[in-house]
Amino acid sequence: MKATGIVRRIDDLGRVVIPKEIRRTMRIREGDPLEIYTDREGEVIFKKYSPIGELASFAAQYAETLHKTCSLPTVICDRDSVIAFSGVPRKEFAEKKITKALEEVMEGRSLYQRSKMGDAPFLYATDESSTYAVNCAMPIISAGDIVGIVISLIPSDTEAVRGRINSVDESVEVKLIQTAAGFLGRQLEN
Repeated sequence: MKATGIVRRIDDLGRVVIPKEIRRTMRIREGDPLEIYTDREGEVIFKKYSPIGELASFAAQYAETLHKTCSLPTVICDRDSVIAFSGVPRKEFAEKKITKALEEVMEGRSLYQRSKMGDAPFLYATDESSTYAVNCAMPIISAGDIVGIVISLIPSDTEAVRGRINSVDESVEVKLIQTAAGFLGRQLEN
């Protein structure tokens, strides 16, 4: 744990203000849930809570199933980082932060399809993922809140993209990604 040098007092209602710089750096938004941890030395630690993180092993199995049965490289993320993936290089996706562009797709609360974007630049899931681009993405919504996103990927090599778009039934891919997002959202509500 590293010190920030910032000191805040607790107000009469027991509240502590987390400085704007730290909220921006840690991507903490208004309304985000925080888990509170304590230890024997009297430390109090706030950690961003990821509801979809509770389903990490289940999400990993879902991603693996989509990849094995449909040959869909799949990534599942919470609001900040990748929590599960299959069919893509580990070093590009394991526990990596998502891009701002992907955050914007999530905030849009609707389906993203590469084929509907024309000649727009590729959208990447993480800054380290230059070999795979987002082909289809659907936000995971639980109890009205955005908690993550399910993504199918395509190689960012232009020839590979052209061949994949011609050989895969796009409507099936869209339905699979929408189903995965809907199912994971429902699991969090139970």
